[in-house]
Amino acid sequence: MGAGVRRKARWYALQLLYALDLDPAQTVERALATYGPEFDLEVDERAQEFATELVRQTRANQPELDDVIQSASRNWRLERMSRVDRNILRLATYELAHTPDVPTKVVINEAVELAKRFGAAEAPAFVNGILDRIAQVVRKDDSPG
Repeated sequence: MGAGVRRKARWYALQLLYALDLDPAQTVERALATYGPEFDLEVDERAQEFATELVRQTRANQPELDDVIQSASRNWRLERMSRVDRNILRLATYELAHTPDVPTKVVINEAVELAKRFGAAEAPAFVNGILDRIAQVVRKDDSPG
């Protein structure tokens, strides 16, 4: 799967995670059916499958991911972070912790790109700083830079 397909999948996944964060009782399947068609992205089938798997796994591991993020975000409680930043961090932390085939630098760069596209002006630096700390913990043998 090419980098462009994965990037669009991450954009799609972030939007689904955001929607699920607004309504935590909703299932991934229901969010896909409800919000998927409304997203302003041309996402091919491979990207949609990858995004769906990212969302399912991120949601399934969310308590663990939130603990890791909270430990790394020294001055910010998770519930005080913007919904966009929180879900970018969840998505990237899932990839760092559970997809060792994706290089650390790629995960962090993709998260920073999501922050640039969807977050506030300070979001890219915020996301980068926290993910650098997370990568040092979850990928001890792989440098984040």
